[in-house]
This record gives sequence, structure tokens and C-alpha cells, in this order.
Amino acid sequence: MKIGVIGAGSISGAHFESYANNEQVEIFAICDLNETRAKQKAEQYGATHTYTGYHELLANKEVEAVSICTWNNTHAEIAIAALQAGKHVLVEKPLCKTVEEALAVEEAVKSSGKTLQVGFVRRYAANTEIVKRFIDNGDLGDIYYAKATCLRRLGNPGGWFADKERSGGGPLIDLGVHIIDICWYLMGKPKVKSIRGNTYHQLGNRSNVEHLDFYKAADYDPNKNTVEDMANALITFENGASLMVDVSFTLHAKQDQMAVNLYGDKGGAELEPSLEIITEKYNTMLNATPQTDHHSFNFQQAFQNEIDYFVDTINGDKETRSPVSDGVEMMKILCGIYESSEKGKEIQF
Repeated sequence: MKIGVIGAGSISGAHFESYANNEQVEIFAICDLNETRAKQKAEQYGATHTYTGYHELLANKEVEAVSICTWNNTHAEIAIAALQAGKHVLVEKPLCKTVEEALAVEEAVKSSGKTLQVGFVRRYAANTEIVKRFIDNGDLGDIYYAKATCLRRLGNPGGWFADKERSGGGPLIDLGVHIIDICWYLMGKPKVKSIRGNTYHQLGNRSNVEHLDFYKAADYDPNKNTVEDMANALITFENGASLMVDVSFTLHAKQDQMAVNLYGDKGGAELEPSLEIITEKYNTMLNATPQTDHHSFNFQQAFQNEIDYFVDTINGDKETRSPVSDGVEMMKILCGIYESSEKGKEIQF
């Protein structure tokens, strides 16, 4: 299977490595605005075709599927063009920037008959698969509440991540999309009823802070930041369940925090910071620790699983675990949080 990768920035490395480890795949074509970077990646991974424009890559009839690893504001247009060109698509999260764009992508998927998989990589992690098996077998009962936290005290990558025009937002759309999605997915993907959200722009990217290292985008600019520092929300669903979330790029916090918890009427589960199943037996509450190689999210393993799943889906062996319809619902949630904050009131669906 001949694969094209559009966008050769940092996240593409996980795609390249995972494709390289899949024996059914040939990394065939690479596109990047930076021609030098595209050629470097091509040399590293054995690709025989490089481009600086994605239309040229999509015109190559030998390319069967593409990974889209570009700025968020280009996801929709490239995905639609790829589908119209007859390619299968794996698009990095978030699906796009707006609900209108998401619906347009969904329509393109229906018209093309091709597979589009949204890059909700945490769905493919071992700890997620374990918890989902417990939930699907009824061990936790009905999941009525979830809480997710991803707080960075100093972690605004700058560059396009800090440019709202290209990114669509800050920690909510970059980090929150992952933890909101994994909770929503494990809760059974209930329909949203209402959202009350808040965003804050108090601190900026805090490039003045010394003695703490953090990841910086390739185009890092300490003087530019148009995204929120922090966001929180309470999401309620039509089945009565609720989800509370808070995320930040920067915050006056003692340490970074990562926590994902789900609560059902028969038991609970903790995905982060360490996998635990909480249950009850003989009138005693029990903490059960599954024996597994990784007790929290393992990036490399999850990405490999995601890429392998994408390839299997194209081959007709599986149905996608993260379809475009889920991408549309996630954009409704993310945009709903931003809208609620902007209007200062709860948003009803």
C-alpha cells in the first residue's frame, strides 16, 4: 500500500515510524511547504516522491492513502481534496476548526466511499482497550460521570500552536480534544445536551520564565500568542451523564497534572496517571491493578496501533474506530465550549 504523508512537522514523525514498522505499507510520497524538510524525510524513510504542494501529491494515482499532519486550519480542505481524489485519509486531531468544516468533510466522506479516520490516538492505547472491555462487559455499570484534567504549568509550544488563526485555539483544541474524546468514547458517545465553558487569557506564553524547559514548535516566537492559557467546562449529556474537564498550556501550578477518571454505578476506572479498576465485592471496595506493560498512555504503542488499524480498515479487515461522525461531534463539543465562554452562558444543543 503506497502512503503519502502531507506535512512533515513534528507529529509526522509518529506517522512515519509507525508506517515504517508496518510490512503492508510503503512510504511513497511526502509533501511539505519546506522542500528541504520533505527531502530529508524522504531520504530517511525511502520515499521516492516529494512535493511542496498537496494537490500535486494527490494527483499521483499511485498514492492510495494519506496522513494529514498539517496546521489545523488546513485539515478540512486537504481531507476533502484527498477524498475527492480517491484517497483514504487519516487526519490528525482535531478534524478541523469549525463545525461547518466538519460537516463538509463528513459529506465528502459519504460521497467518496473512502475511509476517513480521525487521529484520536488515545482510543488505540492499551489502557483504553482494557477499560473499554470492562465497560462493554458491564463490570462498571452505567457510566454517569467522568472527570479529565491535563494541566501544564509551562507548556505553550508557541509557533502555530499559539496562533489562533492556524490552530483554532490553545490547550482546549490541542490537549482537551484528547481527554474529552477518550471520556466521551468510553461513556458510550452520548449525545450532548448542554455545555458551560470558560477560557482564560491571563498569562500568555510566559517566555520570560527561566529554569524550566518545555517543548517549542519549530516556528516558536516568544512575542506571539493569540490562544487561551486555560479552559474548563462542564458537559452534560441527554442520558443524564456529565463530564468535567480542565486543560492548560500555562498555569501557576505546583506541577503538571494528568488525570482521567470514569465513574459508573457498579465500579470506576482510572486511565491516568495510572490504570486502575475500582470495584466492589462482598461489601468491600477494591482497587484492581491490571497487569500490563504500560499503566498509562504509551505514545509509541498507541500510534502504532492506530496506524495498523488504519491500514487494516483500508484493506477491509476492520471498520474504523474513530470515524468522521465522531470528529463532527467532537468539533461540536470543542466549539460549544469556546462559544459558551465567549457568550458567558450555557449553550444548549
